[in-house]
Amino acid sequence: QLQLVEAGGGLVQAGDSLRLSCAASGATFNFSAMGWFRQSAFVAGIGWNGDDKYYSDSVKGRFTISRDNAKKMVFLQMNSLKPEDTGVYYCGARTQLYTIASSDRGAYAYWGQGTEVIVSA
Repeated sequence: QLQLVEAGGGLVQAGDSLRLSCAASGATFNFSAMGWFRQSAFVAGIGWNGDDKYYSDSVKGRFTISRDNAKKMVFLQMNSLKPEDTGVYYCGARTQLYTIASSDRGAYAYWGQGTEVIVSA
């Protein structure tokens, strides 16, 4: 069982940066692939050991996902933000352990409450 809490959203202007964080509690975090979704759309994912990272085409080159297993946290660094990045960002943990990330929302069993990002033009 994992509990996830996102933070770091806010209102910014186009071109600005934000760093989202996802704090986890639970014994299996270190073995869980993690993903960030904007509403239901996949944004970025990272494998359980941090070696595999995946991004949607729309954020590739602008966003960076990372994790700190010692602190049980996942981060999403968002640079060069665009108005189309606006939405509620959710952190998810995959059901299956010791896997890479997935762009399929159905592969994730645990979700946080979301943090809202608003990018003005």
